[in-house]
This record gives sequence, C-alpha cells and structure tokens, in this order.
Amino acid sequence: MLIDDDLPLQLPLHLIHSNRLRDLFILTSGIVFCFVFDFERELKMNDADVSKQIQQMVAFIRQEAEEKANEISVSSEEEFNIEKMQIVDTEKKKIRQDYERKTKQVEVKKKIEYSMQLNASRIKVLQAQDDLVNGMKNAAAKELLNVSHNKKTYKKLIQSLIVQSLLRLSEPAVLLRCREVDLSLVESTLEDAKKEYASKAKVQAPRIDLDKTVYLPPPPNSSDPHRPSCCGGVVLASIDGKIVFENTLDARLDLTFRKKLPEIRKTLFKE
Repeated sequence: MLIDDDLPLQLPLHLIHSNRLRDLFILTSGIVFCFVFDFERELKMNDADVSKQIQQMVAFIRQEAEEKANEISVSSEEEFNIEKMQIVDTEKKKIRQDYERKTKQVEVKKKIEYSMQLNASRIKVLQAQDDLVNGMKNAAAKELLNVSHNKKTYKKLIQSLIVQSLLRLSEPAVLLRCREVDLSLVESTLEDAKKEYASKAKVQAPRIDLDKTVYLPPPPNSSDPHRPSCCGGVVLASIDGKIVFENTLDARLDLTFRKKLPEIRKTLFKE
C-alpha cells in the first residue's frame, strides 16, 4: 500500500493499540512504506512453536528424569550390592569365627576326655599293681606266722631283735612290750639278750622292764581280718617314753617292702 507523505497515516485504532501489531516503517525519499503482517497467521505460528517447544521441553525433562531415575536406580543397586556383600562378609566372618571357636572347644573337650580316660587307665593300672604288691606283702605276712610257730627258731629271733633294739636305744634302762602269747618266751631270753648287748656295746647290762599291763596286738585272725594284729617281735622304749623303737616282724616287713619296692616293681612290671 502506497501512502502519500502529505497525508496523515491513519490506521485503525484497535490495530494501533494491539500487542499483536508489528510494523516496520521505512522512510525513503519522503515515502513511508508500511508493512503490516497477518496477525492471525503469526499468532497461529507462535502457538504451534510454543506447543512444539513445550513438547520438546517436556520430552527433555522426561528424558532427564528417566536418566536421573536410572542413575538413582543404578546407584541404589550398587549401594545395595555393596552393603549386601559387606553384610554377607560380616556374617561369613562370624560363622567362621564361631566354627573355629566350636572346633577348638571340641578339640579341647576331646583332649580333656582323652586325658581323663588316660589318667583313669593309669590309675587302674597303678591300682592293679598296688593290689598285686599288697597281695605279695599279705602273703609274706602270713608266712611270718609260721616263724612264731617254730619255738626254737622264734626264740633266737626274739633275742636278736631285743639286742638290736638295745643297740639302737643305747639307754641304761628300757621298757619292753611284746604279745601276750610271747610273754614267757620273751622272759626266757632277757638275760641272754642283756649279756649279748653288754658284750657288743662294751657297757654294763641295762635294766629291762617287761610291760605286763599293755601288750602288742594278738596274732592275725582269719575270722576277723580287720582287727589289729601283730605277727611277733618286740617294741622297746626309753623309760620316759620319748624314744620308741618298734622292732616287730610286721614293722620289719614294712621296712623291707619300702626298701625293696622299686626292685619289686621293676621285676614285676619292667619299670
């Protein structure tokens, strides 16, 4: 449209105040060219562009959200796997430690049980050995009874036991005790025993007081094996009772067994 520059430009009022108006005025050689765009077409293009941009933004946001969600999912999965592995490792370690602890307990228990069984076996063996040795001792004690049955041999033995006791005590006066059944036999040997002692010790014959109130236990009785008994012999003591020398056949047997026990065990048990 050509408009004379002397004429005022007249446009519709609703176009002048419209926000949709986009005019380009070019002033050349006093002529004004006015290009007026088709507002409705431009509005439709802008709405399409906006809608397209909105869809692009929505798509972008959705993609960003999906990527972020994937990252979160992957990160969560990794953290879960790491935590799961840590828990599994911790529990495995606890199981191993518990297994090792219980294994050690079982081993210790087995060692204790083995040691107890071994000790019990050793005790049984030692008990059997002691029973055998004591059986031999009891058999020897029974044989001692036969010694007192031979009066002639037993009288010589009693005299030797009295002399030996006097030499050990070296006292000028002593108290002598014997079994009641041996009283007369002991009395018959006192004088000879004192003379023999005086000769060997080069001293005067001592005074020997024969105790007739307190006697040594009687010979063993098979009907009452637990009753105190004595197979024979004598016990001498100083008059004040401070020194006592037990020289019975039972005491001599005990002494001999204590001295010979290692040899006996070696012979019997190859120890």
